[in-house]
Amino acid sequence: MNSISPECQELKVQYDACFNRWFKEKFLKGQTDDASCADLFASYQSCVKVVSYVFQLQIRMFKNNGHSKSSD
Repeated sequence: MNSISPECQELKVQYDACFNRWFKEKFLKGQTDDASCADLFASYQSCVKVVSYVFQLQIRMFKNNGHSKSSD
């Protein structure tokens, strides 16, 4: 599955690879400490949050410029 935004895609690919490696090599063998991918997850999560924030700003700007119908 692709990321929510192309800007975050490479981070998602890196995190997914790390997670899949951790799951296969550690979790399935009983090692549940998932800290090895925490930094990659934090970077990906941060990117998604920024993209979501920018998208919300764009929606507000669009609405404030008279592009939404009022229910009067």
